[in-house]
Amino acid sequence: MKIFGLGVPELLIILAVALLIFGPKNLPKLGNALGRTVKNLREGISGGAEKEATEDEVEAEVEEKPVRKKKKAAASTSSADTEE
Repeated sequence: MKIFGLGVPELLIILAVALLIFGPKNLPKLGNALGRTVKNLREGISGGAEKEATEDEVEAEVEEKPVRKKKKAAASTSSADTEE
């Protein structure tokens, strides 16, 4: 089993060194931060093209059909009119 061209013994040595450097309490935090970083990197790479396509679609819709909001006069009742 090879991960990134490294075998099991090499991975165990790397994990042991990381455990010695960061300690058992900080190792889960380090793994969590590394996982978030990889996730954000993947989303950034794949999401960049999707975001540009979405922005182009929104711009096309705005150019085609401008939307105007209609203001309606609302009847308001005040509670100050009633005397106790």
